[in-house]
Amino acid sequence: MRILVTGGAGYIGTELVGLLAQRDDVEEIVVYDNLSKNNFNFFLGHSFTNNAKVQFVKGELLDSRFLKKALKGIDVVYHLAAKVTTPFANTDPHFYEQVNHWGTAELIYAVEESDVKKFIFTSSTGVYGSSKEAVDESIETNPKTFYGISKMRGEEHASRLKDKMDTFIFRCGNVYGYNRSMRFDAVINKFVFEAHFYKRISIHGDGFQQRSFIHIKRVAEALTRVLDGELNSGIYNLVDRDMQVLDIVDTLKEQIPELEFIFVNQHLKLRQLKVKPNEELNSKLGLINDKTFNEEIEEFRQRFSFS
Repeated sequence: MRILVTGGAGYIGTELVGLLAQRDDVEEIVVYDNLSKNNFNFFLGHSFTNNAKVQFVKGELLDSRFLKKALKGIDVVYHLAAKVTTPFANTDPHFYEQVNHWGTAELIYAVEESDVKKFIFTSSTGVYGSSKEAVDESIETNPKTFYGISKMRGEEHASRLKDKMDTFIFRCGNVYGYNRSMRFDAVINKFVFEAHFYKRISIHGDGFQQRSFIHIKRVAEALTRVLDGELNSGIYNLVDRDMQVLDIVDTLKEQIPELEFIFVNQHLKLRQLKVKPNEELNSKLGLINDKTFNEEIEEFRQRFSFS
C-alpha cells in the first residue's frame, strides 16, 4: 500500500514513519510537510528500515492543486499536520483556524476526489473542554480554547468521509517521550528537560490541574496497527493515564532529590480534564502499557547526551 502522512516530519510523524517503514505491506510513504516548525531533525542522524520507501514532499495543506497531485495513487492518509503551540492554545484564533480547520477541510475535499481507502486523523482530547469526571467518546464536545475549537471543526470535516471509506479519529492526550523530533513545549517533555539540566521547574497555577497523557511510542503503535483492519471506523480516545501536574513533579523529585520547583500564579485553579482510555481500542490493537510512568521518565532521561 502507498501512504501519505501530512505533518510527517513532526513529533508524532517521525515516530510513525519509522514504524511504517518496517512493514512489508507498505510500498511507499510520502511525507507531506511544509516544515513550518523547522522539523529538520527528521532528516538527520538516522536511516529508516528501507529508505527507498520514504520520500519527502514539501507542501501546504491549503495548496489544494498540489495536494491533489500528491494524493494520486495513495491508499491511506494519515492527517497529523496541525498548529499546536502549548501553552498558547487560546491566543490568535486565526493561527489555528487556518491549518487545523480550513487546512483539514482542503485535505478532505482532495481525499473525496481521490482513490484513498483509509483516512486516519489525529485530533485532541482538547475537544472535550474540561471535566472533573472522566469523559468518554459519548460526551458532547465542548472545547474551551481556540486550538480545541479548531480540532473539533477538523473532526467535523473528517467525519464526512465515514460513509465513503474507513475513517478513524483519534483524540490524543498530551503526548510525551523522546524521539528525534520531540516538542519541548509539551508539559512533561519540558519538565523532564528542565529538571534534568536546570534542577528547577516552574509550575503554572496550583499544580492540581489534571490532564490525560500518552507516550509517543503508544501513539505511533496505535496509528500503525490501524492498518491491520481489526478496528472499526469511529472516534477513539487515545490516552494512557490521567495525572495531576504535581504527580509529574513527584516522579521527577523521586529521581532527582535536589530538584527545586517554583509556582507561577499559584492562586489560579486551572481547568481539569480527565479522559477515559478506550478499552476496545487497546484490546483490538493489542496495545499493552507494561511500564510505569517512573520507568518511562527514567528511560527518557537516559536519552539525553548528558545523563
